[in-house]
Amino acid sequence: MNHDELRDWSKRAADWGHAYHAGLRDRPVRAATTPGEIAAMLPPAPPEQAEAMETIFADFERIVPPGLTHWQHPRFFAYFPANAAPASMLAEQLANTIAAQGMLWQTSPALTEIEQVMMVWLREALGLGPGFTGTIHDSATTATLSAVLTMRERALDWKGIETGLSGQPPVRIYVSPEAHSSVDKAVRVAGIGQANLVRIPTDAHNAMKPGALAGAIAADRAAGFLPAGIVLVAGGTSIGAFDGIRDCLQVAQAEGLYTHVDAAWAGSAMICPEFRPLWDGVEGADSVVFNPHKWLGAQFDCAVQFLADPAPQVRTLGLRPVFLETLEHEEVVNFNEWTVPMGRRFRALKLWFLIRAYGLDGLRARIRDHVAWAEALCTDLAGIEGVEIVTGPSLSLFTFALTAGDAATEALLTRINEDGRVYLTQTRHDGRFVIRVQVGQFDCTREDVMTVAAVVRELLA
Repeated sequence: MNHDELRDWSKRAADWGHAYHAGLRDRPVRAATTPGEIAAMLPPAPPEQAEAMETIFADFERIVPPGLTHWQHPRFFAYFPANAAPASMLAEQLANTIAAQGMLWQTSPALTEIEQVMMVWLREALGLGPGFTGTIHDSATTATLSAVLTMRERALDWKGIETGLSGQPPVRIYVSPEAHSSVDKAVRVAGIGQANLVRIPTDAHNAMKPGALAGAIAADRAAGFLPAGIVLVAGGTSIGAFDGIRDCLQVAQAEGLYTHVDAAWAGSAMICPEFRPLWDGVEGADSVVFNPHKWLGAQFDCAVQFLADPAPQVRTLGLRPVFLETLEHEEVVNFNEWTVPMGRRFRALKLWFLIRAYGLDGLRARIRDHVAWAEALCTDLAGIEGVEIVTGPSLSLFTFALTAGDAATEALLTRINEDGRVYLTQTRHDGRFVIRVQVGQFDCTREDVMTVAAVVRELLA
């Protein structure tokens, strides 16, 4: 394929994309396939000779769409969304066309400088104030790993990156049971170890108990451990739990510990001032992550990490060999030093397009609608005989179960997802199997959301 052919096929791909999105409501949300079925449709060996693009595209249309779980489906209420607003999709097409690698300022100045400005825009949009700067990662998992590595090195006075962890006291990281599994992955990858991730008890609101946190830190110090940092939850994945950020940060500051707030999902809602009390005190954190690709409309992948002071993270992750020096401008920002990967995509472009195309008012309206529709759906489900709301709405996330018990609830979820009109997932809360409902797909309507209750009623009849 040459660039002339690319122009023609790009137009065809755009037409296909328009038809795909227009017809999503007519498709089942989740793929109706069995493991290995799609792989069996592909040849076992690569072709020796070039194939016609007509054949390749025809195979794409035949194999791929039926094998997808459609994340942009307006009745996708499982997990958290990975949104793709049309303006963001357009920006991503342009970024793919440019195909720039923005590891340094000098390798693509526009990538770095637009990213810097987008961090200011988002900081102001979320009400974080001028003390924070930031960068873009691929996902919150990478941002959390970066924060945990920084916690480790700060506590060890940066000896870990120089001489390793052997001979150092065991580093301890503190979380609530509502923390995302990405924190578990971070302590494993960072060499801290799962056994040194300390779970702090929660209160009746599923928030970390500050007193228990302080007690655990004191006990660990007495036992010879090295407390290093705290990861706080602002909108947990399971039931949408929020830690008491301000009270926990007071403990962290008294103990001299580095703090990271995981607001991967709920952070987007903070563009609405009325939701900001949920993360009251966040301005005192060292690091905050949120994913614009989850609820703000940015195409996956796009995770934003705000830092009160980037110096500790840059000291932990930054390397500047001679071949990466910018000889004419020594003090420019090179974002590869803030993150784990060396290479960097032009992720800021989709934020620039997205915010301008919809405006903060337009994005706020969507989030407010999702929250209101989730509350309406919760009320509707509560009126169905045999259905119990287990955890009420936290923003646009709530859980429910059948009073008949776990087996009946699990069987209902299987029937819902096999039906195909909506897609939901499960979690466990207080030992119970419960069904999660999370409203956040960019183009869903109130009617789409209320379909969940209609499906449940029908299947229980």
